Amino acid sequence: MGHISREEMKNTLRILVATDCHLGYLEKDEIRRHDSFQAFEEICSIAEQKQVDFLLLGGDLFHENKPSRSTLVKAIEILRHHCLNDKPVHFQVVSDQTINFPNTFGHVNYEDPHFNVGLPVFSIHGNHDDPAGVDNLSAVDILSACNLVNYFGKMVLGGSGVGQITICPILIKKGSTSVALYGLGNIRDERLNRMFQTPHAVQWMRPEAQEGCQVTDWFNILVLHQNRVKANPKNAINEHFLPRFLDFIVWGHEHECLVDPLEVPGMGFHITQPGSSVATSLIDGESKPKHVLLLEIKGNQYRPTKIPLTSVRPFEYTEIVLKDESDIDSNDQNSIIEHLDKVVQSLIEKSSKRAVNKSELKLPLVRLKVDYSGFMTINPQRFGQKYVGKVANPQDILIFSKASRKGRSDVKIDDSERLRPEELNQQNIEALVAENNLKMEILPVNDLDVALHNFVNKDDKMAFYSCVQYNLEETRSKISQDADPLKFEEEDLILKVGECLEDRVKERNTHSKKDMAFTSSMQSSKDLGSKSSTAVGSAVSFSDDEDTVKASGSKPTRGRKVSSKAADDTPIKTSTRGRGRGRGRGTSSLKQTTLDASLGFRQSQS
Repeated sequence: MGHISREEMKNTLRILVATDCHLGYLEKDEIRRHDSFQAFEEICSIAEQKQVDFLLLGGDLFHENKPSRSTLVKAIEILRHHCLNDKPVHFQVVSDQTINFPNTFGHVNYEDPHFNVGLPVFSIHGNHDDPAGVDNLSAVDILSACNLVNYFGKMVLGGSGVGQITICPILIKKGSTSVALYGLGNIRDERLNRMFQTPHAVQWMRPEAQEGCQVTDWFNILVLHQNRVKANPKNAINEHFLPRFLDFIVWGHEHECLVDPLEVPGMGFHITQPGSSVATSLIDGESKPKHVLLLEIKGNQYRPTKIPLTSVRPFEYTEIVLKDESDIDSNDQNSIIEHLDKVVQSLIEKSSKRAVNKSELKLPLVRLKVDYSGFMTINPQRFGQKYVGKVANPQDILIFSKASRKGRSDVKIDDSERLRPEELNQQNIEALVAENNLKMEILPVNDLDVALHNFVNKDDKMAFYSCVQYNLEETRSKISQDADPLKFEEEDLILKVGECLEDRVKERNTHSKKDMAFTSSMQSSKDLGSKSSTAVGSAVSFSDDEDTVKASGSKPTRGRKVSSKAADDTPIKTSTRGRGRGRGRGTSSLKQTTLDASLGFRQSQS
């Protein structure tokens, strides 16, 4: 029996799958700063205990695009502790590794003769740790340069218009099992959506039949990090965009844990959504138990096993409607507070009863969503003060909401739509001003909106300073142009500033909000005065540099029927090298054929 088990192990590729580790999340919070690292440490420990062949990460390993030195050091320490050892690696990468890993070294990390890598880690990037800057580098590139992570799925957007990408698989062999691992790092959803609907914009390389290994013998896995569910279909990737030859898909970015693989009707492949390993949003979907997936592949068959994470901080979530509670007086704030206290206490007790390890009981996260329609609200911070030392998030236990408007109440919104931390609780300033009937008296709403966007999404720490400086210099310029030789009285000056604001608002309204950018605050008032009509500056897109489409580029074609004619075969070299020294190229040739993503059907195998 043991002999049979060993034989099966020789032909079974074992992969531990996890996504969205968000290392460094809330690193300045005294209570929760270690949560992301403890969960990642547990994931790596599970990989060692289960003796997997490699660990597969689906993006957002880091929470920040520019992680702090502390976060980088802790991540490197964890990977070095679990990945560097003298355990043998039982699989081979037989594709051209210079294409799979386009870095200085150009090969899988365990083949480096200067390192003993016992647990290989393969990872794509997500939207939080995506490549940026002149050299297009990601934080994951640092781990790759340290030979701790095999970074793949980094696309070079070529072509004109919407762009073009070619997705080449990492071809892995273990005994009689052959796996083609495709990786697609995060690309802005709107752009990738258009690319999938543009003929020949997304091309998939497939291994061609060889003696003893047919095309159908390869088990095809795709790892991607994109919106899966969205109210706006143009801001997500439809599962039906993906080619039918795929067998298994690891979907990152969505934080709700739906780890059990589900078949997509009519497509033939299964999708697993492991979700995040740390709660980054205090909503219902994140309160579900966190898991990772052990994926065992033998031939064309796979066996999934979900493994719970026990080091994750407990999280209790519930919703109440005040008008449905009989013991609350709408005119008595104390009765509201007493009722909310009872609910919070019950959630804390519920969390302690669920705890697996009583000796290492963590303070729980508690979130109570309160529908206060017809009632007064209370101060959430003041309410949470009594729970300091009892919960991990005393400052935001409560969140108040009102019932949706009539006609929208019947529309059920899936929780997974609300699980993207970068989109939660975001409103633009224009909407907030309109909602609260406020009147801006100093700065135009649109300018503040742009500054907020640049500060949050582009990490521009000077965004608000530039906004204030620009408007200040513009106002000074206009006042100086209209000024009389006599000095202004204070009241006249205030009126004049108000008039300047109204003029700027009118100018801003003639421009699209997304086409606004502030000129440098170092620009002289003389230049501003002579160019007041161009106060908003040149049009700049909010998209990433890599996603900017040239104005002269041809428009992407939509909905065009695609010919089913197969693309030309593209030969690629394969490596037959084993583990250890030497980087010689294999003599055997393995061709790969392209399959355009827009075709959406399997090529004939006859």
